[in-house]
Amino acid sequence: MDTSENKTTLPVRYHLPGLRFNYPLNMFWLGLMEQHPEYFRENIEIGSFFGCFPMSLWNGGRLIVHDQCDSTFVENVVKSINAKGIPVRYTFNNTIITENELDDPFCNYCMDVANNGMNEVMVASPILEQYLREKYPNFKYNSSTCKEIKDVATLNAEIEKDYKYVVLDYNLNNKWDVIDQIERKDKLEVLVNTLCNPDCKRRGDHYKHIAKSQRTLLLNRKLPPDKQVKIEPWYCEAGDHNCIHTIQHFPTFISVDQIYNEYMPRGINNFKIEGRTAYIFSLIDTYSYYMLKPECAGYARLLLLRNLESAKIINVNKPRPSVWP
Repeated sequence: MDTSENKTTLPVRYHLPGLRFNYPLNMFWLGLMEQHPEYFRENIEIGSFFGCFPMSLWNGGRLIVHDQCDSTFVENVVKSINAKGIPVRYTFNNTIITENELDDPFCNYCMDVANNGMNEVMVASPILEQYLREKYPNFKYNSSTCKEIKDVATLNAEIEKDYKYVVLDYNLNNKWDVIDQIERKDKLEVLVNTLCNPDCKRRGDHYKHIAKSQRTLLLNRKLPPDKQVKIEPWYCEAGDHNCIHTIQHFPTFISVDQIYNEYMPRGINNFKIEGRTAYIFSLIDTYSYYMLKPECAGYARLLLLRNLESAKIINVNKPRPSVWP
């Protein structure tokens, strides 16, 4: 398969996680790309920053607790990201939304702030999708991997709908006999660094547990301490411990070589990096692996860390002076 044309004509487009906790890191990463393009692999492009602002009832996929964004923060983040020419993509892919929850004031406020024709929404619930498309037609809509579509016919039908991108179920990563049957590969987005065990049987239940827990968190804010509902913990034997260094033996892991030698020649150039609630140093290593030239990665990573420390995004404790004796 001749890869030369695809490498030069298509950008390698990454969609990066985080509108809240990772927002400073992502903006510093953009600055690094602008100031030192020589550190980066050829033709790298940022397709979106995805996530939500806590506490968004419609959010799915990741549970964010003990936090709330005010209007000033929301407006500044959307404005700053859009000013760089990058869309904000809301992960409103809660799978159990009801009609009674469509008028959620905070989620609708977030949509209003980003309602400028540039931004996107990731959806999984037909109820929420219909509501959003009718009320906010200026947004571009994407089909979530939370739908867990695993057969080619259904996937091709999904791609033919009015979606900008359809995110591939991670279990189909690197399954070329399936991928080669997908008719509109230009609308496909693949999750390159999923931390879930391959063919995880609990993935769908985990999405529902997150959605239910999020609903409970918002309910508890209205209740006195002695009336609050307990949130049942969820233990994941894989995702809670995995990182870019532990998943590379998974058949679902997509390496840099596979991006350039398998996906790009097939016309697939949209790659999603997981990590909205990831440990910041783990996420830096993930970004570095996929986007930096190997010979530049060490220095670029140290430069980024120094900038994050200077901005007090990363706090490094220093010895406190004392007196002896």
